[in-house]
Amino acid sequence: MVSNASQSLDEGLEAWRNKPIGQIDYLMIDARYEKVRVDGIVRDCAVLIAIGIDSQGKRDILGVSVSLSEAEVYWRDFLESLQQRGLHGLKLITSDAHAGLKAAKTTVMPSIPWQRCQFHLQQNAQKYITRRSMKEKIAEEIRMIFNAPDKVEAKRLLDIFIAKYEKTMSDLTQWAEEYIPEGWTVFNLGLCEFNRRRLRTTNLLERLNQTIKQRTKVAKIFANKTSCLRLISSLLIEVSDEWQSGKAYLSVEDNKK
Repeated sequence: MVSNASQSLDEGLEAWRNKPIGQIDYLMIDARYEKVRVDGIVRDCAVLIAIGIDSQGKRDILGVSVSLSEAEVYWRDFLESLQQRGLHGLKLITSDAHAGLKAAKTTVMPSIPWQRCQFHLQQNAQKYITRRSMKEKIAEEIRMIFNAPDKVEAKRLLDIFIAKYEKTMSDLTQWAEEYIPEGWTVFNLGLCEFNRRRLRTTNLLERLNQTIKQRTKVAKIFANKTSCLRLISSLLIEVSDEWQSGKAYLSVEDNKK
């Protein structure tokens, strides 16, 4: 009876993971790690997750997969599976700059604009700040760049930032000049400030990952990838249903322009 019940549950979860997708305006992708026993060895496996936002501003969980790592091959398979299920119409992809993910995106969705998560950029900047007493001040200055009303003002503030610190923190300014503009792609879409702020980071996914963590920490170590995927998929279905029946995540005013 238990075996039959598990099989029935897995079939339902598999059907949900393979449901048709359709047109999606914005895509957020990220991964978290869970301890899973694979071939008798406990490994940190990557749980790949994709969130989509449609033309009505509604969010939905589009896909989830448990992989051995975030290597390009796994991200590539994951993104291709979204396309095979009908994903189209993307205007923007928001994610962190993991090498495997970036390479897979370039291969599978080369024409889609990419927005690097500004929150992760803020975190990355900290390791280039050589004086602890300056961390908070510099973090605020970087936030001011990201909070600029448009790309022109963001570029002006970045130039001021670089001129200010290039002699005392050259590694920081070299990093800022190369990577901070990766967080400006969202400026190109002509969005209202409300929508721009919601699409410039993967904070939506970070909050979802915290929800997952509250449930998976009880298991500690999953017996296999199937059991890990089963629990997380069950949780994501609940969240997805709440999102679909709840209010819109984005304002629809931008879509009326």
